[in-house]
Amino acid sequence: MRKVTTLFFSVSIGMLLASCGNNDAAKKAAAAAAAGPQAYPVFTVTTQNTTLDSDYPATIEGIQNIDIRPKVDGFIEKILVDEGAVVKKGQLLFTINAPQYEQQVRTARAAISSAEADVNAAQLTVNKTKPLVEKDIISKYDLDAAQLTLQSRKAALAQAKAELVNAQVNLGYTSITSPVDGVVGSIPFRNGSLVSSSSTQPLTTVSNTSKVYAYFSLNEKQLLDFSNTYKGNTLAQQMKNIPPVSLVLADGTVYAQNGKIESINGQINTSTGSASLRATFPNPVFLLKNGASASVRIPQHVENAILVPQKSTIDLQGKKFVYILGDSAKVVNTQIEVMELAKGNFYVVTKGLKAGDKVILEGFQSLKDGTKIKPEVKNTDSVYAEIKK
Repeated sequence: MRKVTTLFFSVSIGMLLASCGNNDAAKKAAAAAAAGPQAYPVFTVTTQNTTLDSDYPATIEGIQNIDIRPKVDGFIEKILVDEGAVVKKGQLLFTINAPQYEQQVRTARAAISSAEADVNAAQLTVNKTKPLVEKDIISKYDLDAAQLTLQSRKAALAQAKAELVNAQVNLGYTSITSPVDGVVGSIPFRNGSLVSSSSTQPLTTVSNTSKVYAYFSLNEKQLLDFSNTYKGNTLAQQMKNIPPVSLVLADGTVYAQNGKIESINGQINTSTGSASLRATFPNPVFLLKNGASASVRIPQHVENAILVPQKSTIDLQGKKFVYILGDSAKVVNTQIEVMELAKGNFYVVTKGLKAGDKVILEGFQSLKDGTKIKPEVKNTDSVYAEIKK
């Protein structure tokens, strides 16, 4: 009898609890039904004309980088410029103390004076011998000998003059001038340093940076994309169709002057799998320095592009999805494909969306496919305002 009573009591308690649970669930369902569909921000997709930027690390080099080396041996007498100075072509940079070349000039000039005296003496002999031969007083042999002597003395004079020219050239090498307009690099030597034409280290380097080259690289895939993007039957024609490029400096600022890609290496480096490109930039105020690092930014213009904010997408197993507002205000989870390049915080959609589609803007983490929502329409211009900045 006790067992029956206990069983009856347990069943009664269970029925009571189940009744309470059903009432709670019913209350929650009723509350949800009363609240209606949850509100989500929605915007309409439109096409945009935009520009996508690709940045490539680059190294800056002057159009001329010339090592300044001594051509004669001697001691540095004067250093007439400082590191970083802007110099003109022909400007004096260094003087070398080499007295032996001054002595060579003096010796050569003395040799010329001696040779000229010998020439004059030989000429007098010819002038004196010639009338005597004409009068048959002496033989023609004596005149021939005198003329040969004169010819020999003239050759000696020419040699002495050549030696003077060489001595003057060597003496001129003691004054070292800049071969181009440019900027002076580091100067490792000081006054009194012994320098030689065989020294491995230059006196300095003068870099002509009135224009600079920015060297950067593209891998094979990037090169193929590059070739497919710009029209032209040849590489030269494609380069002409590349728009002006910009230069992003080390501090993140964009250089004021645009440049142009002028050279693409026709061979791929087998060790790096990339090819080298060269862009040229004007540098009127010498802001860009030889050896500096920067990034070349190449623009790609895209007409009628469909863009969606990155915050409006979901990444799932390497694929991207968006929620599109469908019929009866129900959302549809839709896969999209995007370009590798992005426009700021926007993806460029190549497949899965069309102009006029309504996309959930954000806040959809708990949203499920087929859920009915209450759309809150956002102004399309405000959504795309960031692109137009």
